[in-house]
Amino acid sequence: MTDRSGLFAGDDPFVIAKDWLAEAVESEVNDPNAIALSTVDADGLPNARMVLLKDVEDAAFVFYTNYESAKAGELDSAGKAAFVMHWKSLRRQIRVRGLVTKEEGPQADEYYNSRSLKSRLGAWASQQSRPLEGRTALMAEVAKVTAKHGTAPKRPPFWGGYRITPLEIEFWADGAFRLHDRFVWRRENIDTAWNITRLNP
Repeated sequence: MTDRSGLFAGDDPFVIAKDWLAEAVESEVNDPNAIALSTVDADGLPNARMVLLKDVEDAAFVFYTNYESAKAGELDSAGKAAFVMHWKSLRRQIRVRGLVTKEEGPQADEYYNSRSLKSRLGAWASQQSRPLEGRTALMAEVAKVTAKHGTAPKRPPFWGGYRITPLEIEFWADGAFRLHDRFVWRRENIDTAWNITRLNP
């Protein structure tokens, strides 16, 4: 048994994550849903970048990107990823490691259609992660796809979501004298029960 209480209380890590994110929405100045997503390339060299988490589901975390980007290639190849979500205002963070699957069905369509028109057209125009001659070339491509797709573009076939189903979730909160509180939830696979352990700071 662990001595979890207060911020860490509860039997469902996804409920805790949702509660922490909801608090951050009220206190964080910009992008409370920003995560530092980590992947590895074919040589095992790590990569990290900031993306926006768009959903904390009952059993997974979802974000969206271009399927032809560098991150997508690494996600597809490894089938695994990790991220950390840090809130400076709350002095808390959540670390996640898990298995990756695509979300390219009606849920991806719904999210795509909820974005601003300029963002939807931008998804069509950007060849993410690939060399770009200059901003003028990018804006010319935006004009081209705007003329082609109009004001109601459908979701590009090369753009959609990824779902990270965690095998490990760590909740971290700042403590006095750097004696931080850390609780990690681990499981061997997505069908087994969580084992919860308090970690040294």
